[in-house]
Amino acid sequence: MFDFSIITSWVHGLLTSWMPEGLAIFLECVIVGVCLLLMYAVIAIVMIFMERKVCAAFQCRLGPMRVGPWGTVQVFCDVLKMLTKEIITIRHSDRFLYNLAPYIVILASVLAFACLPVARGLEILDFNVGVFFLMAASSIGVVGILLAGWSSNNKYSLIGAMRSGAQMISYELSIGLSILTIVVLTDTMQFSEIVERQADGWFLFKGHIPALIAFVIYLIAGNAEVNRGPFDLPEAESELTAGYHTEYSGMHFGLFYVAEFVNLFIISGVAATIFLGGWMPLHIPGWEGFNTAMDYIPGFVWFFAKAFFVVWLLMWIKWTFPRLRIDQILTLEWKYLVPIGLVNLLLMVIVVVFKLHF
Repeated sequence: MFDFSIITSWVHGLLTSWMPEGLAIFLECVIVGVCLLLMYAVIAIVMIFMERKVCAAFQCRLGPMRVGPWGTVQVFCDVLKMLTKEIITIRHSDRFLYNLAPYIVILASVLAFACLPVARGLEILDFNVGVFFLMAASSIGVVGILLAGWSSNNKYSLIGAMRSGAQMISYELSIGLSILTIVVLTDTMQFSEIVERQADGWFLFKGHIPALIAFVIYLIAGNAEVNRGPFDLPEAESELTAGYHTEYSGMHFGLFYVAEFVNLFIISGVAATIFLGGWMPLHIPGWEGFNTAMDYIPGFVWFFAKAFFVVWLLMWIKWTFPRLRIDQILTLEWKYLVPIGLVNLLLMVIVVVFKLHF
């Protein structure tokens, strides 16, 4: 398995050989930031196109097909339209907070996106409290959503923001319990270490029953966390038009739109990392020839294949189940998922203490 840290170390050595180390580090940070934003934009474009195609397939429709081969250029046309649309400022709104809200949402999304280990040695933010940092960074997005609804001076936007805030804060608890279950199993909160511990088998298969339960809870809670169907009540068209971003236009709305899709990929990428081995190939103990063959597939291919598989699962859920009421959403979390998650965490502790896992 190729280690990208060889390339990054070579680049650092090359830059420090003909410029001061401080300047070299600054230049490296700029390059990493540009690559991160470029990757963020590409993922958003792929996710929007995939949403349309998967939705069309489930509803027996064709989806975009006229602009470019198989409709692949349609997303770029939508991006151009969004960039050229006028940004309208609402009267009697809090202009500073109104303009700030979409950037807070994007900032939270980018910080969480930077935590994903794409391949060995290809991690932007990787340290021993990576799990805590990811959850803390992703929680900032709730602030942006609440600000968007409150600053718009629209009661329907405020209702949508309050719904979304209550839903996201609630389901973060189940996400945390699911991730903490794997932290107990691995005894580390560093994402790269969590992936390395799955060299002899992915946690979904070798983590025993608690890992499987945690995976199911994570998928449900993750879907609710990013306001996706059937948990998309904050954006219920029949009631609130667009929820917390009703009063946004142009690229301000586009930032919310892009963040929603990339957040779906982040949720899927974290699931792929902690349950499905991340960039680690599929290894079966005792099958040395098979394991060697799997090692020839690059790590980033494994990561994106697993992440987009989870994305497809969540899209399947979105286009299959009807939208829930707000009381049903919160009842599901507080009366069912949280107690099950707590019992499951205790069960994982028992499994680890008595060494019952594989």
